[in-house]
Amino acid sequence: NEDYPHIAGLTQFMSMYELMNPSIVVGIANVDRKRDFTFPTTIEKDKKEFPTTGGSAKFIAFIESELIPYINKTFRISGDETIIGQSLGGLLATEVLLRKPNLFDNYIIVSPSLWWDNESLLKQAGQLLSTHSGLNKKIVVGVGKEGRVMVRDAKVLYRVLKKKLPASAVKFDYLPKETHATILHRCVYNALEVINGKK
Repeated sequence: NEDYPHIAGLTQFMSMYELMNPSIVVGIANVDRKRDFTFPTTIEKDKKEFPTTGGSAKFIAFIESELIPYINKTFRISGDETIIGQSLGGLLATEVLLRKPNLFDNYIIVSPSLWWDNESLLKQAGQLLSTHSGLNKKIVVGVGKEGRVMVRDAKVLYRVLKKKLPASAVKFDYLPKETHATILHRCVYNALEVINGKK
């Protein structure tokens, strides 16, 4: 209800005007974002305030072993797959990129909550990327005017990715007129243009 209609609408509009190829939009209904989109934290305060967190490994395994095989079996697809995540979803998309990069061809990472667990994933980003050679991905990292930490972390992620991957593979989209509540639509539109070679 929150994101799916907007992404489907953007895809329909951009496909109609040949700004991107016809696509299948897959949305996963979620009952507990904090559980599914976060890895275990070492921060005691967060453990107490958010006791269900730390289930991202299971969620990623579901995507890899159940969802993607189902899509591949059920629909006629091109094999060019994109993941879009914002906020905690952006944290999850970053984790997939760093730990299981070959699950997707394109990554749209919007306002990622990389502050989680004292930025432990961000601190490991370079090392994790080094374990995957020859990555051929298109990645867009976007952030708006969303506070010093959110902007800084997004820029750090971009710089790490740019060092480890071909420069043309990684784009940074800073949208200072957008907030955490308004950024998704504009950032995803821009990113889809980049991924589809229209920008």
